Amino acid sequence: MSTDKVLSKIAPGMHIFIGTGTAEPRTLVNALMSAKGTNLEDLTLIQLVSFGDAVSYNALESHRYRLKTFFSGWVSAQAITAGRVDLIPARFSKVPLLMREGLIPIDVAFLQVAPPNENGYCSFGLGVDVARQVMKQAGFVVAEINEDIPFTLGDTFVHIDEFDMRVKAQVPPFYVPRYPANKVFDKIAENAASVIEDGSCVAFSYGPIYEALARHLAKKKNLGIHTPFFTDAVMELAESGAVTNREKGMFLGRSSTTYALGSQKLMAWLDNNPMVEFQGIDKILNPLQIGRNKKFVMVLPVRRVALSGRVAIYTKAANISADPGQIADILNGAELSRGGYNIVALPSRNKNGIPNIRLFFDDTQDQLSFPECIDLVVTEYGVAHIRGRSLRERAQALIEIAHPEDRPGLVEGGKKENLLYPDQMFIADSARFYPKEIETAQTFKDNLQVRFRAIKPSDEEQMRRLFYRFSDNAIYYRYFAPIKAMPHAKMQAYVNVDYREVLSVVGLVGEPGNQTIIAEARIAKHPDKPFMDIAFVVDEAYQGLGIASFLLRMLTRLAKERGAVKITADVLSSNRAMLKVFEKGEYPLTAKLDGGAYAISIDLTKPNRRRRENG
Repeated sequence: MSTDKVLSKIAPGMHIFIGTGTAEPRTLVNALMSAKGTNLEDLTLIQLVSFGDAVSYNALESHRYRLKTFFSGWVSAQAITAGRVDLIPARFSKVPLLMREGLIPIDVAFLQVAPPNENGYCSFGLGVDVARQVMKQAGFVVAEINEDIPFTLGDTFVHIDEFDMRVKAQVPPFYVPRYPANKVFDKIAENAASVIEDGSCVAFSYGPIYEALARHLAKKKNLGIHTPFFTDAVMELAESGAVTNREKGMFLGRSSTTYALGSQKLMAWLDNNPMVEFQGIDKILNPLQIGRNKKFVMVLPVRRVALSGRVAIYTKAANISADPGQIADILNGAELSRGGYNIVALPSRNKNGIPNIRLFFDDTQDQLSFPECIDLVVTEYGVAHIRGRSLRERAQALIEIAHPEDRPGLVEGGKKENLLYPDQMFIADSARFYPKEIETAQTFKDNLQVRFRAIKPSDEEQMRRLFYRFSDNAIYYRYFAPIKAMPHAKMQAYVNVDYREVLSVVGLVGEPGNQTIIAEARIAKHPDKPFMDIAFVVDEAYQGLGIASFLLRMLTRLAKERGAVKITADVLSSNRAMLKVFEKGEYPLTAKLDGGAYAISIDLTKPNRRRRENG
């Protein structure tokens, strides 16, 4: 059937639905854009996500067509500003309901499909979208049969006889080139991947962070994929063996998506691939459906973050990943997921060198309206845990991942705005010397996993809680005094360290969005000798699992790497458990009893021999 015959069926005032993105029927849309018939006037084009190339801004300027969309990216961003496109604010998961209720009228549907199989069934191919609902509502449904798109599986089958007319595609589908990821985005992705656990279910979109994220997730185990967009990066992640989908709560054993977005290689890989399930947006973007997958994680690229935790999202041209309708559904889905959490990611500065982490926003444009849904914020400098934290704690955590040169100004501004304590300490040089390379994880008895990293100023409240969980004996063993309180003034001096002089390591348990400090150990340089003093403490509920012994080994190694030849410590003679930890160490020690306490000395230059001296 020719496109002219199809367009002859169009009448002024009709509402025409067009498939999304790579599922855009380009032959039909190109014909519609270039046709001159008098019947092609006052037409409304409806597209969920307008990022294909057929509906052009110039065509919309003709005033013969008006585009209605639920997404403000690519073509529509400029046209919305110019008043040539109507944006319909709605959660994507609710769009099918709006159509069923007749709130979004549709007279004609142009859909791209793969050629029919031997039984006469076509496939929706690169995008299921809302095709099922559209076909039920439209009075005139046209298939553009494209031999270059994959025959995808899932809720994609539609019989050839269900179409009123069929045309053959004259142009290839809309391919999307891969986005390059520079060193900054690669580091952001590495940091994000560090808090995504084995067995997580991950959502992807398009952009440099996602390209790099897939590479950094390749060493994970038993990942699941439940994502609006399936890209080349996701394909490569699946090929790495990290994706099994064995722990998903829906579409078990299969990656689930609603759109494919990428290269010819991706299209070929998706063809009749039983490991990828294509479903409509009512399944993929429904928060209740998302929440059925445990440990669901979404990494959301954003433009800016304020110290309060408020987020400004991307809503400009060339953006696919951050539409408000998608964001609301996915963030809510992660909240409903057992062990799920949301991550926002951004460079510490934009391409013009302007800070992206700011004291506050000077305008309210494009702000995410529900910042309480954000659990973690990631930059190239680290990860800030903000879930359940006060505004002061959020500010402190976000300053720690800002660009080092921006941190002094944020601290001073935070004090003036009462976001930080007026006496808040800040060691400027420490920002450049934070030892991220020491981060590690270890599994102990009873399958307890503990993450270890250097202490941060934002750990102040967590360290206070650890202190108040100690018994009187534990406090006396650690501080050699019956301390009853640990107010802000004392604790902030403890957590603000110069990493060149003092290295403090904390141990954390719990899921990435909700971690608790259960241990702390530190080594401090002797002022005029190549010695380091060591002290550590473990939450009494976690003692006897080997954590203290691990910390001793870890800090012994770190002390030796930093040039120490001897480690010293003072241990009360009644603290038998701690004495045993030192006795089991890797290097020989001497322990001299003096006034009820042992002065312990560990020689890092000699083989493992131990002796204790009393006297």
